[in-house]
Amino acid sequence: MDIQELITKSSSEQRKALLNKDVTAKELTEAVYKQVETVDGTIGAYNSLTKDFALETAKKVDEKILKGEELPALAGIPLALKDNINLKSYPTTASSKILENFISPYDATVTKKLKENLIPVIGKTNLDEFAMGSSNENSAFKIVRNPWNIKKVPGGSSGGSAAAVAAGEATTALGSDTGGSIRLPASYCGLVGLKPTYGRVSRYGLIAFASSLDQIGPITRTVEDAALLLNVIAGHDEKDSTSLNQEAPDFTKDLRKDLKGVKIGFIKELCNEGLTDDVKNAVEKSIATYKNLGAEVVEISLPLIKYSIAVYYVIATAEASSNLARFDGVKYGYRAKDVNNLYDMYVKTRAQGFGDEVKRRIMLGTYALSSGYYDAYYKKAQQLRRLVKNDFDKAFEKVDVLLSPTCPHTAFDIGSKVEDPLSMYLTDIATITANLAGIPAMNIPVGTDKTGMPIGLQLQANCLNETKLLNVAFKLEEAVQFDYSIPSKTLV
Repeated sequence: MDIQELITKSSSEQRKALLNKDVTAKELTEAVYKQVETVDGTIGAYNSLTKDFALETAKKVDEKILKGEELPALAGIPLALKDNINLKSYPTTASSKILENFISPYDATVTKKLKENLIPVIGKTNLDEFAMGSSNENSAFKIVRNPWNIKKVPGGSSGGSAAAVAAGEATTALGSDTGGSIRLPASYCGLVGLKPTYGRVSRYGLIAFASSLDQIGPITRTVEDAALLLNVIAGHDEKDSTSLNQEAPDFTKDLRKDLKGVKIGFIKELCNEGLTDDVKNAVEKSIATYKNLGAEVVEISLPLIKYSIAVYYVIATAEASSNLARFDGVKYGYRAKDVNNLYDMYVKTRAQGFGDEVKRRIMLGTYALSSGYYDAYYKKAQQLRRLVKNDFDKAFEKVDVLLSPTCPHTAFDIGSKVEDPLSMYLTDIATITANLAGIPAMNIPVGTDKTGMPIGLQLQANCLNETKLLNVAFKLEEAVQFDYSIPSKTLV
């Protein structure tokens, strides 16, 4: 197999080529960098590259193969790392001017695990500034373009990670998901994207947006790749107080189980109104496929979903307001010049360092937390969050997995929603509830619309039920046979 063909394949196929000595890890990594050099000037997926680190890791993999030593499952498989996750001695910018020249002084826990598993990190990927956005148009550096159609957005905030995998600039990627920021880009870019149970993966070393919602997870070409990468990054971490003190299972062990006896609930409030015809048809076809696979499919109502956007944007902005207070020009990051006093430095640093969307969310969150409004907004939102979680708990008493579209529509044109923040926020209507409830959720591509853009289906399971979630996703993927390699081939 030609090496440029190999870089468009899944990690399992690449691993087979490595073990058969058809290709070396160094050659595979260099081929990915060749693809980056060819297409990333158009796509804009990467903020920075980590070539010396990636090639050094690849060299270690090749040495182990030559010695006949056992290799971790994803050793030598090129990965893209979202630029809000620390990699020691390399930039971590969160795509913000305020951190433009910041060099990570330590590894995130997930990054440490990547190193232990000999996974070459190709570079740090572009994102909406501080992970605030649904289109990856809010980066302080450059817009990311969708590899399926460069006039379209890739989704956000993990748009750089998704675009890198879709364009053949990495085989797998890590993103972060606060309200759909892994699943939405995966949907728009024709990939698998998984948000694990809150606390399943350590957040240590992830730049915080909304601490009670953020979760790191994989963006991959296949469900099996997602399970393999989750095996690498999951597990308890004493450095993260929200990390679950529970041993992670092997997430690949039940992938191929049949679906007889499995109950799937399609969410009434998300599967009927507001969908484009193509998305609605894809959802209906997926339901029919699951029935043919032996699963029982029933309608489930989650009546409080209609409040989820309001609840999410109060809680998320309030936590962002608190978390981003640390960026003041004193200890690290950008510092304004020509200031008269300390207060002047604070004001000018934050005014010059933050973009419009970040400022908007800080102001909304500060208002919601302010004296006289806390009870009316933040406390009320937290109470409603509990009720949303109760809705899910009741649903999972009846079914194993919930089904809905990931987004009511496919990727939209760059610039078409920039002037309408509310319209942009509504793209997350199907995804944010999983973050509010802390449950695992994932996107799986199930087809394309009339214009050739990917359509994503969202699956959600109860807390710590990733194994069942991945099984249900794998069986649909097997039936659909979606061709994720199209853009990585046509871009060259």
